[in-house]
Amino acid sequence: MLVHIRQYKHEEVQFDDNRTTGESQTEDTVNPDAEDYFGTEMDEISVETWATVEHEGDPIQRRSVTVEGVTAVSVPKEPTDEDDPDLPGQTIQFRMGGGTEHFAQAEIVEVQDEGQ
Repeated sequence: MLVHIRQYKHEEVQFDDNRTTGESQTEDTVNPDAEDYFGTEMDEISVETWATVEHEGDPIQRRSVTVEGVTAVSVPKEPTDEDDPDLPGQTIQFRMGGGTEHFAQAEIVEVQDEGQ
């Protein structure tokens, strides 16, 4: 399956009046390559740069993530330690041929059967 999600995190730099909602931070600080972010190279993950969006009046970071080769998607019934109630989304687990991957603070946008 091909799974598209949105992932959220808190701003990591001080927000100033010169930056507006939707303006991205420098790519090397907010969009590390898959090996740096996940600790392992993952060719089946496509990630966009974090962009600043507004959530409940506060700036947060959001990015789109597309994962290929997913065999199952699950969402824990109870919040995990990684879940932050101040951000949209929750932890989503993908089962893939090489094991499982967790995405904290994520929302499912679309799931497609690649064979269809």
